[in-house]
Amino acid sequence: MEFGQILGLLGAALAVLMAGIGSARGVAIAGQASAGVCSENPNVFGQALVLELLPGTQGIYGFLIGFIVLQSMGILGGSGLVPMTTAQGLLMLVSCLPIAIVGLISAIFQGKVAASAIGLLGRRSDMGGKGILMTVMVETYAILALLASFLMVNAVL
Repeated sequence: MEFGQILGLLGAALAVLMAGIGSARGVAIAGQASAGVCSENPNVFGQALVLELLPGTQGIYGFLIGFIVLQSMGILGGSGLVPMTTAQGLLMLVSCLPIAIVGLISAIFQGKVAASAIGLLGRRSDMGGKGILMTVMVETYAILALLASFLMVNAVL
């Protein structure tokens, strides 16, 4: 295996790991709030669950970029490893960083906004839609990072 391929794999791993860690943390933050609110008002469980799940999307985005990197490198699909120079591997690694870093940070912040929205839901069950909207606003930046990583990864090979 060439050093460029190792760098490409490192990029894929970072995209999956960092976005996944952020999502796990964000979902945990929202889950803690959800458990507290649902213990007081079980009728809001469905809306609280939607809010709790939203920070999990960044992990999916990181996984998607990791999958695309592995596919473009020939690791998936049975076509064999695609030769990569060190420069190409470094470009692949750098291409994975937007979703890795933004996925990590935005998922945690989205979990905090979701936790606040779940608290709002506990006080006013009619405010669920507004809480979801506030939580989705953080998602915008994860989507932009996903798009940036996607475009860069596809430009490398």
